[in-house]
Amino acid sequence: MDESRTPILVGCSQITQREADPAAALSPMELTTAAARQAADDTGAGQALLAALDTVLAIRSFSDTSWRFASPYGQSTNMPKTLAARIGAAIAKRLIYTYPGGNMVQWSINRLFEMITRGEVGAALIAGGEALSTQKAAQRAGLELDWNEDPGGVPEMWGVETRGWNDVEDRHRMAGAIFAYPMFENALRHHAGRTVAEQGAVIGKLFANFAAVAAANPLADRRNGFTAEQIAAVGPDNPFIGFPYTKLMNSNAFIDQSAALILTSVAKAKSLGIPEEKWVYLHGCADTYDHWYISDRKDFHSSPAMRVAGEEALAMADTSLDQIGAFDIYSCFPSAVQLACQELGLATDDPRGLTITGGLPYFGGPGNNYVTHSIAEMMNRVRAEPGMKGLVTSCGNYVTKEAVGIYSTEAPHKPFAPKDPNIYQSVLNADKGRASTEAANGAATIETYTVMHDRAGPSFAILMGLLDDGSRFIANTPEDPELLSEMVANDYMGAQGRVAHNDGLNIFTPA
Repeated sequence: MDESRTPILVGCSQITQREADPAAALSPMELTTAAARQAADDTGAGQALLAALDTVLAIRSFSDTSWRFASPYGQSTNMPKTLAARIGAAIAKRLIYTYPGGNMVQWSINRLFEMITRGEVGAALIAGGEALSTQKAAQRAGLELDWNEDPGGVPEMWGVETRGWNDVEDRHRMAGAIFAYPMFENALRHHAGRTVAEQGAVIGKLFANFAAVAAANPLADRRNGFTAEQIAAVGPDNPFIGFPYTKLMNSNAFIDQSAALILTSVAKAKSLGIPEEKWVYLHGCADTYDHWYISDRKDFHSSPAMRVAGEEALAMADTSLDQIGAFDIYSCFPSAVQLACQELGLATDDPRGLTITGGLPYFGGPGNNYVTHSIAEMMNRVRAEPGMKGLVTSCGNYVTKEAVGIYSTEAPHKPFAPKDPNIYQSVLNADKGRASTEAANGAATIETYTVMHDRAGPSFAILMGLLDDGSRFIANTPEDPELLSEMVANDYMGAQGRVAHNDGLNIFTPA
């Protein structure tokens, strides 16, 4: 194989900031810069490698992604350009910023590796960082911070700009992960034939294993080592967010974390003196997506895209699940983990474990950048055990965009050449879900649902329902406190009632 066209990862780093004084804490861009420099130091080549970068890719910040995390302190208008200037990457002409998605780190590695094989990229940096904990503390303290930077220019954009929900879903307030994933959870529970209490115990036990890994990880944000009972029990410090999820079952975005990865070719690594024990190969990878809007899914207890992504990555790597030594399964919410395990054919209590970081609720959920951390940690794991293969999954939107990577220090026996994702994506696209009805009227049945909570308790419900003709609709219920409490206390999966459309909204009233 041509060493100048053989892609490898050579550097990685992770930072967790715990500065109590928000006035003294590093900004998101300062954290990201520090991670980039540490990744270069990890290779042994240091500034010489940063100066050799021709590509700098910044993972989209959460303040640029969701109104819930918007920063009052500003940010760079061109993050990759600011980052390149800060680290001395003067020759970097390809400056990339991503659209939202937890899948975008793996997706970008896949694309950059392909570009290295074509001679289009010589050395590239992927980096991102968040300081939402500092941002929140500064706001509470009434501080005036200035994180604005304007280096000029417009970055190249990667990924898909289309938002994860449609207009009808938006009108019914299904416009974010905290609303969608609890609905998947209830569908998984119903499909498994479990009660609400039984499912709470199942996911409490599942995430207690993640919390235990975080407890042993010095970079993790929550190192309490929560028990299954603590995770599942509802209380003042662990309220419901979106039923059936408690606070400790949700990704923890209010952290200060950054991470970086550096990619190059074998030939470039040799020329820079990067030792072979630092090299990590991507043996298998795949990118897929399920039907973009959850209203169009076949059901809410499966992910055909995750199944295909796993199958394709394992096939490309010429390996099987039994030959994988370590996993990091994307864990924004319990349903994401259960769906990935189900589609991969991996037991949720597999003795190899499902995370090497502690997962997004306990290690930390730094926006779109979590998978930079999980891949950096996987690089450290496979370096420590040469020849072992590690598998990382990632997920964007609402069990929508999937990406899988399989890593090892062992050199593959064939050139890096993933299958064109359009080949298997066309099959997924053709597998249509149910027809959706925008204006629903008549007798109906709840297909899945969640009840969102605020500080006062149950606030509103979102549900997916089926009409008698088999078509699907999204709806809310009357905002009746007694009804909302009843929908939490008892199982409303499969409940019958009537839906009526008025002024753009479907309102379902149980019988």
